[in-house]
Amino acid sequence: MLAWTSHGDCGLSAALAAARDGADERAQIRARVEAAGTSFYWAMRLLPEHRRDAMFAIYAFCREVDDIADSADALEDKCRGLDHWRDEIAALYAGRPTTALGRVLLEPVGAFNLRREDFLAVIDGMEMDAVTDIRAPSLAELDLYCDRVASAVGRLSVRAFGVATGEADRVAHSLGRALQLTNILRDLVEDAGRGRLYLPSELLRAHGIDSSDPAEVLRHPALPLVCDALAAIAEGHFADARQAMMQCPRRPMRPAATMEAVYRAILRRLRQRGWQKLAEPVSVPKPVKLWLALRHGLV
Repeated sequence: MLAWTSHGDCGLSAALAAARDGADERAQIRARVEAAGTSFYWAMRLLPEHRRDAMFAIYAFCREVDDIADSADALEDKCRGLDHWRDEIAALYAGRPTTALGRVLLEPVGAFNLRREDFLAVIDGMEMDAVTDIRAPSLAELDLYCDRVASAVGRLSVRAFGVATGEADRVAHSLGRALQLTNILRDLVEDAGRGRLYLPSELLRAHGIDSSDPAEVLRHPALPLVCDALAAIAEGHFADARQAMMQCPRRPMRPAATMEAVYRAILRRLRQRGWQKLAEPVSVPKPVKLWLALRHGLV
């Protein structure tokens, strides 16, 4: 479950397979990202075209491996699919990608010094979901998961934005974790339907919940206390990300500032809704997302 992706089917692989050349492949990726309806899109619109195309390709890669992990395929097929992408990343960094998406990634990898280990970390995070249904992980395991599926995406992203400093990596570290924890709190019911429970075991035990069964935990009267505690951790990451952003050039970090604003608004709406109406969806309306994108694009 990646922080910056939506679960709608965007049909990317089929569209890319039908593309005729590099320009057509990039256009297909742009069209599919636009159609996906992700909060990510509004932030990426703030980038110059060549950086925006790089981000759309990074997003497309994340969708590909996320879809493998979330598929109903047998475990061996999921592992085979993820291993295919490990091989493709190796081919990409050897300058010989074999897939349409790999060819689209080739230019931004060289132009923006995107790091191989960050692509591989995303795949490793997806493997954590694919191999077993995560249920009540330790705080350390949850943090590792967030680093792989969210902060690694952030480390790729800040380089595509145009900032490759220690403070930019700090933004990726903290904002990625904040976004992922917000997603976890937003998607409790959806994840439970997949047999997953990302709430950490230490917080569950601290509030008297001994079970790791998703359905049982979501019915427990102490659940709101656990969710409030995790939300507080997310808020701490948002605050640290904002502090780190202040040490970075403002213009290239506008997409990160927009994502921070959109997801902080989601977290605020979740807390206002409360943790006893989990089936009641929470989102930020499209006009608000557009306003936040304009606000952070103009300041």
